[in-house]
Amino acid sequence: MKTNSLTRYITLIAFVLTMASCNKEFLDRLPLDTLVDATYYKNADQVLMGTAPLYNIVWFDYNDKASFALGDARGGTLFSGSSWTSHVRFNTSASEPEVALTWQSFYNIVGQCNTIIRNINTYADAGVPDNIKRHGIAEARFMRGLAYAYLVRNYGAVPIITDNTKLLTDTTQARNTVESVWEFVIRDLRYAAQNLPATPVQKGRLTKWSAEGMLAKMFLTRAGLGKTEGNRSQSDLDSARYYAGDVIKNSGASLMPNYEDLFMTRNNNNPESLFALQWVWNGPQWGTQNTMQSYLAFNSSITGFSDGWGIDHGATADILKAYEPADSIRRKATFMFPGDHYKYIHQLVPDPANPGKQLTQELVVPLTNTNRANVKKYVVGLPMDNDGKVSFMHTEINSYMLRLAEVYLIYAEAIMGNAASTSDAEALRYFNAVRTRARLAPKTSITFDDIFKEKRIECAMEGVQWYEFVRLYYFNPTKAKDMLSKMDKANYTVTPIANSRTRQWNITYAATPTNYPVTDASFFVPYPDIELTKAPNLRKPPVPFDFSKM
Repeated sequence: MKTNSLTRYITLIAFVLTMASCNKEFLDRLPLDTLVDATYYKNADQVLMGTAPLYNIVWFDYNDKASFALGDARGGTLFSGSSWTSHVRFNTSASEPEVALTWQSFYNIVGQCNTIIRNINTYADAGVPDNIKRHGIAEARFMRGLAYAYLVRNYGAVPIITDNTKLLTDTTQARNTVESVWEFVIRDLRYAAQNLPATPVQKGRLTKWSAEGMLAKMFLTRAGLGKTEGNRSQSDLDSARYYAGDVIKNSGASLMPNYEDLFMTRNNNNPESLFALQWVWNGPQWGTQNTMQSYLAFNSSITGFSDGWGIDHGATADILKAYEPADSIRRKATFMFPGDHYKYIHQLVPDPANPGKQLTQELVVPLTNTNRANVKKYVVGLPMDNDGKVSFMHTEINSYMLRLAEVYLIYAEAIMGNAASTSDAEALRYFNAVRTRARLAPKTSITFDDIFKEKRIECAMEGVQWYEFVRLYYFNPTKAKDMLSKMDKANYTVTPIANSRTRQWNITYAATPTNYPVTDASFFVPYPDIELTKAPNLRKPPVPFDFSKM
């Protein structure tokens, strides 16, 4: 074996990415012929432009489908009768193209980041300020660490690659242990936290608070690795508490007052966003745009183009049962019920008084859409609803990777730690802040299950839920498998109640739930067949990573 497909994907990383004409300042790029390693990275602007693609195009394959296929379909939030059904049913095959594409997308991110780190260390002129060099490397290490966090939570033990050039001739590349991968993730994110500024150098860029928030999330996850319930690593729980608390108290970030406003294009890079992928609707290259609306909108009347293929996608019966009756704000912002009104999503209609003219009216979800609560989150509407910045399969709404609300819930759980419940005032303050925004009654005591459920509702359709089950599996695999196996994924109908003073609905669930059993063998995503064929060492037992090589 001279090379393998992993090599192929992480060595196709010389930057041939251009973003000329993009309308976001830090996504502007120089012409292709100027992007030559030996002549680039000559000043601060070039270093920053060199890392700009890390905010969108390298994440495109993840965002395009894997974010909700894995994060939401596998996590029991999203149901589809036509796509991603293997994740819904936990019978994912190693031969599925999407399995290989997801693997490749994460390793492409790794490869891009490795190249940036190498290029800055090798080619950056002495005239480039040291803090800018460290900033560029910190951005790359943040993204690389995050990519490995996705890899280890989906596939388990995976190869840690830090030098693309050495891999070209390496025929012994093996998987590294799960413990090694998590240590690698923590080291990359810690470097980012130590070297990124408190204030973004450009709007939408990473800050130390982005890294600290992500560190809190990863420490909370690692705390359960190899442990049992009530016996998670206290040092990791303490680290999660420290970093989450620092973000909450010192970053200046704040919750958006209105939950629904979070998912409007005009509110990109709002005070609640700690890290979001940055998209442009009119970039010159495929992969710089957000395509989620095209897959999730229930038809083309929402998008104004021939996309909008989401009529068969929507909430699982299980997630609808999880909403409290009073939780209409978050439900409506996440899933559409028949008869729901959205004032900020319009439809063009003929003006009867002025032939040839058109009027706008608020979107009313058709009363015929009764057998699926279709997806609303990341569905932003027509060009006219977004300052013209929508076209076929192109929007530029940011994709949240971490919001302050999630950090609030991480902080509450880290404070609770290994206790069965907590009434700690600090934990309740931030847990209840998330509920209060949704106009729900505060709680006076909370458990792990309370926090788990709250995060499930708060972050539904944001690619989070599957990874919550992974971290639960780390310290209580029986409970994780049982919860997933008992999820109701049967059909249902949603019917508006006529003549109700406020909009209300009846949801009729199937008399017999539809469940898909989950086992240890089916829990994680299988390695792609193509990788196992061309890299047989992936079949061997994982080995610890040698951190002296970093």
